Amino acid sequence: MAKLFIPGPTDVHPDVLAAQNRPMMGHRGADFEALFAKIQSKLRQVFFTQSRVYISTSSGTGLQEAAVRNCVARKVLCCVNGAFSQRWYEVAAANGKEATRLDVEWGQAVKPELIDAELAKGGCDALAIVHNETSTGVVSPIEDIAALVHDRYPDVTIMVDAVSSLGGMPIEFDGWGLDVLLTSSQKCLAVPPGLSFAAVSDRALAKAKEIPNRGLYFDFVDLEKYLIKNQTPSTPAISLMWALDAALDRILAEGLAARFDRHAQLAKQVREWAQDRFDLFAEQGYRSQTVTCVTNTRGLEVKSLNAFLKSKGMQISDGYGNLKGRTFRIAHMGEIQRRDIDELLALIDEFIN
Repeated sequence: MAKLFIPGPTDVHPDVLAAQNRPMMGHRGADFEALFAKIQSKLRQVFFTQSRVYISTSSGTGLQEAAVRNCVARKVLCCVNGAFSQRWYEVAAANGKEATRLDVEWGQAVKPELIDAELAKGGCDALAIVHNETSTGVVSPIEDIAALVHDRYPDVTIMVDAVSSLGGMPIEFDGWGLDVLLTSSQKCLAVPPGLSFAAVSDRALAKAKEIPNRGLYFDFVDLEKYLIKNQTPSTPAISLMWALDAALDRILAEGLAARFDRHAQLAKQVREWAQDRFDLFAEQGYRSQTVTCVTNTRGLEVKSLNAFLKSKGMQISDGYGNLKGRTFRIAHMGEIQRRDIDELLALIDEFIN
């Protein structure tokens, strides 16, 4: 098996993998409720919130659908600057919601003034944006965007996809005044795939109660009813919950500030290497701490590079969608350490030479 430098799934620590081997239990009993309560407390620390964090047995896309079904009453502004922000628009359309697009060139961040110009046209009651665009390695300034929305458009619900950044970069749900902040288990949290999480504000939950046709599986009102009992509405992935509990212990033992700094230092190392040998796709000042998108200025055959790396026990990602071959991506999230990056970059240099 290869060490994964791809933007998810990421490598899982042996202790976290082993936690899945705990005996099965019923999800309506005291033992599960105790596990859920422990996890809830830890998740709130990672999300920087005193509010609730819903747990879903789904991918992050499921909670994008939840946000759209629960928090869009009239029309949603979908900010599209890459493949995964495009999904916000696709999810809104698939659920019959009126949606308008703010298209930004891939490689560029979504900036507050762009959102201001769109929201000023009126009609939107929700904003959907990706914090860390996994396909391009671009971070959009969510704190500044949220400040703008609260100041000028206080009735607009702020929905943020942080699938490839939460746990690797600071995102303050309460401090920034976000309404829905979602992520997945298999990225920076370094848990096997299959769970997703969403912090939801009081005002978003109140709004959901007034919106019809929220669906069943992703209904915030139903999730809340069970959350206050330390349960989930449907049968959860119990083995993954044990893994999550162990992973959160590792995250909090490292310390969130130290974890964010580690991710930042790894990103700096990869960027400096890439700028010396290639170029960076993301605009300066808006580059991700968790995944670096390298412009393939040398015209390397990425498939051949990855075949070489896999023979050495490592794997990176090709460019995504129309960036395939034109870029490649090196993820430095989750459990990745400095020594891992040292080894990877030395091997890519060996391939180049």
